[in-house]
Amino acid sequence: MDRHDLAEERTDWAEDRTVLANERTFAGWLRSGMACVALALGLKALFGDVEPLWLPRAAAEVFVAVSIFIFWSAWAKSRATARRIDNHASEKLSGLAMTLITALLTLGALATGAMLWWL
Repeated sequence: MDRHDLAEERTDWAEDRTVLANERTFAGWLRSGMACVALALGLKALFGDVEPLWLPRAAAEVFVAVSIFIFWSAWAKSRATARRIDNHASEKLSGLAMTLITALLTLGALATGAMLWWL
């Protein structure tokens, strides 16, 4: 192997590490969004008896809305990064999988938000 081949191989490895870092970042943002949903539940549990009743529910809904924003922001940034980077030895998480995960977490957040008003 000459120097050019070695440099190209190192570049390929760097791109693979970036692919994996992008997926870790996506997962980290999803965890942050799920933490917002948990915070919404905690607010409702802690302040559920505060008068007027709509006040703790509305505060909790803010965090549900923030979680959905986080989910879709993470999806958009991760997809944009994934499109720019070529993978070599690693496999990228498919765009369909990212979309499905994001959509399911959004549905869960919406369901949680709806339940906060009925409980």
